[in-house]
Amino acid sequence: MSERDTERSVSQTVRAQLALRDMILSGTLRPGERISELQAVEITSVSRTPVRLALVRLEDEGLLQAIPSGGFMVKAFSERDILDSIELRGTLEGLAARFAAERGASARNLEPLKECLSDLDQLVRQDPISVEAFSAYVTMNARFHALLTDLSGSAPVIRQIDRVSAMPFASPSAFVMAQSALPEAHNILLIGQEHHRIVVDAIENREGARAEAVMREHARLAVRNLRLALRNRTHLDLLPALALLTSAPTD
Repeated sequence: MSERDTERSVSQTVRAQLALRDMILSGTLRPGERISELQAVEITSVSRTPVRLALVRLEDEGLLQAIPSGGFMVKAFSERDILDSIELRGTLEGLAARFAAERGASARNLEPLKECLSDLDQLVRQDPISVEAFSAYVTMNARFHALLTDLSGSAPVIRQIDRVSAMPFASPSAFVMAQSALPEAHNILLIGQEHHRIVVDAIENREGARAEAVMREHARLAVRNLRLALRNRTHLDLLPALALLTSAPTD
């Protein structure tokens, strides 16, 4: 296969992967529903080999499950699955923060993280916070977490954080928009921002254990967000991948 053909195949695989992921997360493809290669070809208008690779990638992400008789099935997620994913992300992000602190992130490398922290400060100081500001927070928060992860200097850790964050409900901002209309919203953002501030300070002062502990606690804030979002049923339309959730907290 020529280099051009290889690039085209990769492009088709990504296109099929994104299209199928969107259908799963939107609920168009329901939990338990079987997806064959031929069906995926028809859905995505992509040839069979790239589709096969896309399905395998989605299985690796945890969205699909291979069926022994052939094909794949859309997975459902329980509350326990979500809590475990959040805990795993917190553990990995804590490790990344500890590495950043102990390996001595330079002032130059810390500067983008501090700038992002300052931008987040301007957003969370708004009271009340507009829906537009919440949307901007999602983007900035994702950038903050990505910058912090990169400071670890560990390719294996970065790779595993990216992998777990791709799972439904597990990303750092998974519940931000769902909580945007709740009375507790502003207070939650302030708590999260204080966590951000502490971890930057801990990394700068090379306090590895402190940096790790605060990022693990920071991830657990997402558990609180999940429960608040599900308790207030009027805003579940803002909760990504809700169709994949088989059970929800009731207290």
